[in-house]
Amino acid sequence: MLLPHIKQPGDLKSLSVEELASLAEEIRSFLIEKLSVTGGHLASNLGVVELTIALHYCYNSPKDKMIYDVGHQAYVHKILTGRMDRFDTLRQHDGLCGFVKRSESEHDVWEAGHSSTSLSAAMGMALARDLKGEDNKVIAMIGDGALTGGMAFEALNHIGHERKNLMVILNDNEMSIAPNVGAMHNYLSKIRSDRHYLRAKDELEVLLKKIPAIGGKLAKSAGRVKDSLKYMMVPGVLFEELGFTYLGPVDGHDLSKLIETFQQADNVTGPVLVHVVTTKGKGYKPAEADSHKWHGISPYKIESGQVLKAVGNPMYTEIFGRTLIELAEKDERIIAVTPAMPGGSGLVPFSKEFPLRMIDVGIAEQHAATMCAALAMEGMKPVFAVYSTFMQRAYDQIVHDICRHNANVMFAIDRAGFVGADGETHHGVFDVAFLRHIPNLVLMMPKDENELRHMMKTALDYEDGPIAYRYPRVNVVGVPLDKELRALPIGSWELLRKGEGYAVIASGPMLQVATEAAETMKREGMQVGIVNARFLKPLDEEMLRELARQHTKLIVLEEASEAGSLGSAVLEFYAKEEIQDAQVRLMGIPDLFVEHGSIKEQRAEVGLTVEAVCLKLRKWSAEPAYGMGQSV
Repeated sequence: MLLPHIKQPGDLKSLSVEELASLAEEIRSFLIEKLSVTGGHLASNLGVVELTIALHYCYNSPKDKMIYDVGHQAYVHKILTGRMDRFDTLRQHDGLCGFVKRSESEHDVWEAGHSSTSLSAAMGMALARDLKGEDNKVIAMIGDGALTGGMAFEALNHIGHERKNLMVILNDNEMSIAPNVGAMHNYLSKIRSDRHYLRAKDELEVLLKKIPAIGGKLAKSAGRVKDSLKYMMVPGVLFEELGFTYLGPVDGHDLSKLIETFQQADNVTGPVLVHVVTTKGKGYKPAEADSHKWHGISPYKIESGQVLKAVGNPMYTEIFGRTLIELAEKDERIIAVTPAMPGGSGLVPFSKEFPLRMIDVGIAEQHAATMCAALAMEGMKPVFAVYSTFMQRAYDQIVHDICRHNANVMFAIDRAGFVGADGETHHGVFDVAFLRHIPNLVLMMPKDENELRHMMKTALDYEDGPIAYRYPRVNVVGVPLDKELRALPIGSWELLRKGEGYAVIASGPMLQVATEAAETMKREGMQVGIVNARFLKPLDEEMLRELARQHTKLIVLEEASEAGSLGSAVLEFYAKEEIQDAQVRLMGIPDLFVEHGSIKEQRAEVGLTVEAVCLKLRKWSAEPAYGMGQSV
């Protein structure tokens, strides 16, 4: 066994290539075993075992900067940099992060849970290196899926212009999370299909020199000849025209070839792009057969690949997907748009029912948003299905192209609130704050799956501008579903429970927390009202006025950033109306990033629990009466 003796990357350098190959198999077995218990990103990591070993064998981390795009393929990197003993804690509270984490190790030089950032980061580190007069290598690894993101092209353009010494490794496995789309995907497919170019390029000058009499003269112009021939032969001409020296495609599971190619790259002045072809899920048949399913996986049985999922109600995502089909059967204007997340957004069944009305744009949230605006202007009913955390990337387009034009775009915002093991880069806790202040936008959140269905009908019937419904990454409540869908009155809240002197205003899963808290307080003699604030914008102003007239003390409970979200909106309303005797206290997510763990642990960390609500109510009821108009 070699793996137990690898404590730091330098330990690899004394191994032979044959030993490195044995180590690769040990790492695969280790990952398959450990992730069968914890779950995690299996397929992407199995695909980069040899690639990561070769990188650490050839370079000297952390002096040489290794930058992983997104970071869900960095488990092998973690193993080789001294964190193997902590893999039982992967993606758990206070355990190893599922992505690269700067606070975890000096070898983690860049962290990001969103794609297409690695090339920009590499350019920044190369610039800093040169300004400081240092000589370290800068290496960015990016997948072909992440290369569909516009930010990656911006960085390629700048790197090629500046001609900085850095290496880009294009990890080409024909997949991101879902199968890739777009012209770049087709271009890379052509490159993969022609493995003979490199040999032809290397042998061209030798061949010219062998021609009698004129060979020497031709050899002098070999560079120009090769430049001309590359337009006919070079699969990587796009990258070369952008200013990169293109090397590849290289078998990403051939350690000898990888090491040789990296050594070749080190002899090049300026930026180099190494095109590495890998197999996602390599070495584990279930993951190779369905790399989409095994991209991010729950615990499973190693022998069969059977995923061990708890029996329970479906996810909100599934209800969204089913209902969208139901609506689309009756309205041909509905078009579903997603940025590379058809599976995660519940749209695979929709794509099978309506293949021409399902648009996957790749990792291009900005493009998706503006395209939706134009679709709406042409009389269609686009549904922009996007995770809350990824929608952040399209903020300017939402403001400038959708809301400013008052385009009738429907937003289906998945993963609203905490998301659990993916952690701080994936929580959907900021969208209320950054959407609420944009003019023309309506924003909703349902208390259960039945109300989500009615909100989808509300959005479809709405003709006055952009409208959004957000829903969490949890199982649905399990309520009966109405057969007939109806539109909800815009801006209407729902009084779920009458109270005496106190009420909790909440939406989504926080209503369950509020209800349990109210039941607890009822046993202690306090009657607490519950308000379903299903419209986060516009507010139910008449209900807020009535609560103030009744001198009801209000707690606004939300699984969103406390700054700028629903609680802020309530306080702003009372300030605008000059209602000075309203008493409001906020319970949201404070000004911090919440790390990975279970959703239950994340809520406990920030005080969004039944116990915390009850404690707030007890303390408030025990306080002496104080002056009018104060809010805490």
